Amino acid sequence: MEPPFAPFEPHGQPNRPGGKIRDIPLRLLLPNLITVLAICAGLSGIRLAFENRFEIAVMMVLIAAFLDGIDGRVARALKATSKFGEQMDSLADIVNFGAAPALVIYAYMLDRTGAIGWIAALMFAIACGLRLARFNVQLENPNRPSWAADYFTGVPAPAGAVLLLLPVYVGFLGVDTTGVISYLAVGYTVLIAVLLVSTLPVYSGKSLGSKVRGDIVIPLILVAMFYVLMLASYTWQTLAVSAVAYLAALPLSVRSFANRRTAELRAKDVLNTPPQDKATDGPKA
Repeated sequence: MEPPFAPFEPHGQPNRPGGKIRDIPLRLLLPNLITVLAICAGLSGIRLAFENRFEIAVMMVLIAAFLDGIDGRVARALKATSKFGEQMDSLADIVNFGAAPALVIYAYMLDRTGAIGWIAALMFAIACGLRLARFNVQLENPNRPSWAADYFTGVPAPAGAVLLLLPVYVGFLGVDTTGVISYLAVGYTVLIAVLLVSTLPVYSGKSLGSKVRGDIVIPLILVAMFYVLMLASYTWQTLAVSAVAYLAALPLSVRSFANRRTAELRAKDVLNTPPQDKATDGPKA
């Protein structure tokens, strides 16, 4: 008797006809469970936003972004990466980083501007989908230099979701979000959408590696602890400052990328320049 559901094939390899359905290690399922939980959190944030429970809605979106950010790392740590998980993660990103934050900010303040607010929210969601599709394509580009992996092309989708909610953080701090502020939020939403699909090089931090110098371990722990405590005690203030700091650091990423590209071009010029033959003078009479 055939089972009611198709067997789970993490790598898209069908079982051999007539063969026994093989067991799947639990470690292969854990990253996919985290991805599903992230989708549930993102969709729950949308529901809570339309119930006017905005603070919890924003927290759910941030939790979705956090879960979606760690599922890949968990998969690599457990050696449980799979094609199924990659497709699941890509589909989850458009919900957690595109639809969920766009609908939350629309329900919170953009709906007061009428159709223009809805257009801005749609632009962000569509820009997020385009950015994710471009990211997946760039992973297969063999001509990309190795050092370019340290930079994203455009603001990454998780950061874009957190940046988009900056007007909401400010609103939670008591700033009036009606009138002119709501129209400024429309322009800000369009700006973040443009940053997502732009070719702006954004530092990813991947070159930091997995090892930390021994002399900065304790300061690093103290800084991380301080940030977490600030996030727990002054959540919206910390998120607002973090978003502004991220935007302010974008020019530094552009400058760093330009310097590394210039260094690469100079190295190529040196390698491609043929050595000049020195003129040999004959013996003088």
